[in-house]
Amino acid sequence: MKISILPVTPFQQNCSLVVCESTNRAAFVDPGGEVDRLLAALAESGAALEKILVTHGHVDHCGGVAELARRTGVPVEGPHRDDAFWIEQLARQSAMFGVPGAVPFTPDRWLVHGDRVHVGAIALDVLHCPGHTPGHVVFANAGLGIAFVGDVLFAGSIGRTDFPRGDHATLIRSIVTRLWPLGDDVRFVPGHGPTSTFGAERAGNPFVGDGALAGQDFAA
Repeated sequence: MKISILPVTPFQQNCSLVVCESTNRAAFVDPGGEVDRLLAALAESGAALEKILVTHGHVDHCGGVAELARRTGVPVEGPHRDDAFWIEQLARQSAMFGVPGAVPFTPDRWLVHGDRVHVGAIALDVLHCPGHTPGHVVFANAGLGIAFVGDVLFAGSIGRTDFPRGDHATLIRSIVTRLWPLGDDVRFVPGHGPTSTFGAERAGNPFVGDGALAGQDFAA
């Protein structure tokens, strides 16, 4: 797997171009905008775009989805249907937050926890991780040691929960019960900022590190 991280929009959101090297098939994860730039990166890679993957419905993560899908003809997979209300508001989000050109779209496939998506020969497990938004999903392959976590978790921080239908306790539970079991060595690409590993965050993240959550019970 080859991953190119392309920060887009004024929010410098990490759009990932994921290429399966054995098949030369590719996917964009969270194309928030700057579609011409993304297509130039795709052309430079020499790979064939197969699909668009979306973690959640905030404009900086999916503001370029409709245009990219229209121009390439590839299907859109994700997020979970609980983020439909965010996607329906994309034009409004575009005006409010200065991300031009964002319009609503309907995914070809809404995702649920336990689904699997493919990029060429690469399989990515779908983890429903609500809290930042209710329909947020994560794409992960523990065997390959990689996860695309959107705005669930950052290096040294966690996602905001003050947006409509966000919930802090739910976000913490999503991280602890669905991300940590993937393993400390898994490297994750967050929605913004540098990559990190789950182990590094368990060791030092002030919000969800093991020390910060000592004594709390997250059993189902």
